[in-house]
Order: sequence, then C-alpha cells, then structure tokens
Amino acid sequence: MNMTKKPVLLGIGNALVDIMIRLESDDSLKHFELPKGSMTLVDADFAQKVYNETEGLPKEITSGGSVANSMRGLASLGMKCGYIGKTNQDEFGAIFKKEMEDAGVSPIILNGENPTGKATALISPDSERTFATYLGAAIELSADDLNKEMFDGYNYFHIEGYLVQNHELIERSAQLAKEAGLKVSIDLASYNVVEDNKEFLRGLVKNYVDIVFANEEEAKAISDLEPEEALHWLSEFTEIAVVKIGKEGSLIKKDGEVTKVGGSGKVSVDTTGAGDLYAAGFYYGLLNGLSMDKCGAVATILAGRVIEVIGAVIPEKEWDCIKSEIAAL
Repeated sequence: MNMTKKPVLLGIGNALVDIMIRLESDDSLKHFELPKGSMTLVDADFAQKVYNETEGLPKEITSGGSVANSMRGLASLGMKCGYIGKTNQDEFGAIFKKEMEDAGVSPIILNGENPTGKATALISPDSERTFATYLGAAIELSADDLNKEMFDGYNYFHIEGYLVQNHELIERSAQLAKEAGLKVSIDLASYNVVEDNKEFLRGLVKNYVDIVFANEEEAKAISDLEPEEALHWLSEFTEIAVVKIGKEGSLIKKDGEVTKVGGSGKVSVDTTGAGDLYAAGFYYGLLNGLSMDKCGAVATILAGRVIEVIGAVIPEKEWDCIKSEIAAL
C-alpha cells in the first residue's frame, strides 16, 4: 500500500495537555457534579480542585486535544499533516509542541496569555471517561489568528467539535478552507456540547461540512434520531457520514450506500481517544483511496489499539504491528 507523503490534512483544535486519572468508583463524579461520559468546561480553580482532591490516584500526563490526537495518530502512520492551536510558552506548552513535532505533525502553535489548557479525564472503573476541561490559552485562538496561507498545500481540513465555544472561529476556519479548495470534516464534540450548540452545528454541517464523524450520543443530539436514522439525516448534507456505535462498530454512508463495520473486540482499559484515533484511521484509508469498508477497518484497528492503553497516545512500539495489520487488509 502506498502511503501519501504530500501534506494533505490540516487540523484545528484545542491544544491541551491531558491529565488521566483512574477513579476507584463513580462517587467522585457525583462529588464533582460531572455527568458521566460528558465534557464539561471548567475554570482554573475547579481544575485544580479536581487535581487536588484525587491525590493518591494513578495519574498520567500527555499532550492531548481531540484533533491533535487524530493528527498525531495519522502522522504515526507516515502521513503528512498539520495542526493549528494555541498554547502558552510554559512547560505544558513546550511538552505539547514537542510531542506533536516528534510524532511528525507540522504544528502552527500560536502563543496565548493564559496557561496552556488542561483536559482532566476521570476514568471510571468501566473505562468510560468524563472530562473536566480548562481551556486556558486554547480558548484564546480566534478567527483573527487565521489567514489563508495556513491552508496552502492541503486538501482536507479537520475541525474539532470542541471548538464550538467560539462560533466565529469555526465558521471562519471553514470559510477559509473552502476558499482554498479544501474538503471540510468535523468530529462532533461530547453530546452535551452538541445539545448546547445544536442549531449552530446543524448550520455548519449543512453549509460547510463534507465529512462528519459522530458517536451515537452525538448523532442523536444533533439529529434527534437513533443511530441509523441519524446516519441518513447527516448524509443528506455531507459526502460521507460516520456514526460510531461503541462495541458494535460503526456505520458509514457514502453515495447512498451504507457500510457496517464491526467492532474491534478489544478489551477497553480507557476509551479516551477512541473517536480521535478512529478519525485518524479513517482518513488514512480515505487519503490512500481505500474503499469505505477498509477505511472503517483501519479506523477500527486504531480505535481498538488506543482503548487498550491509558490516554490517547498509542505507544511507539505498537505502530509497526498496526501497520502490518493494515497492510494485511
């Protein structure tokens, strides 16, 4: 299989550092009043409170952010991609940029005034994760930071749904991508974020988006429909619609044809990054001209691998085996 070397995919998202905390029970979620499986935006004081009050529990720190995870995964497969985000020039900001560069991503990292953002992922015993996210410098990324030169040389533009706190930023980025001739995709954010921004996201999908990724809760939040009906609804406005249905796999619709892809069968330790790595695998297949079933198969391989580890980063030693699995498809 020939791997594309041209820098074809550009992503934009919240540049964050992930703090992964394994909970002994869901009582902590009730204590912090965080809905299980959701992503809640919090301030610096609340983020520090969560960190302090989970002292003694296992913690891991890595660079994160949904689309950053996708770009890093895609780059690990040898694909050329770029990323736009904003951090502080602090310790966590330096970690974020270095990890992206080390993975092979070409980052456009702008400098913010607030500390680098942190996504605290509280991992339940059943491996479900609940995010308390302090955006920090990431939220300072604005429409005024963008220019058309950033999009030069790319064919696809991937938007992080969690950026929806800034409607102007998302819409401007999509406009610039379209003006530059790029196809636009979005990975929808947590279901509660979609619910809070339903009309805006519906308009964005209808007016700009060519490829949409959603899990079943997010798909229902934007369409008010169950997974398969939501897939059909999303496909009315896009070239490719993807609805992920957990352990059951995923549904893909392109050119009126629905492809059902089975789950990975992997035992989940932590679901953080599963959707992000699914998008990375899907794009790998798409950019290499694979069929929808094989795009879904590659996506499932990556998603299955990342749920076996804590956090959204697949260990470097695993990638040769993953590439062999993909080549065998």
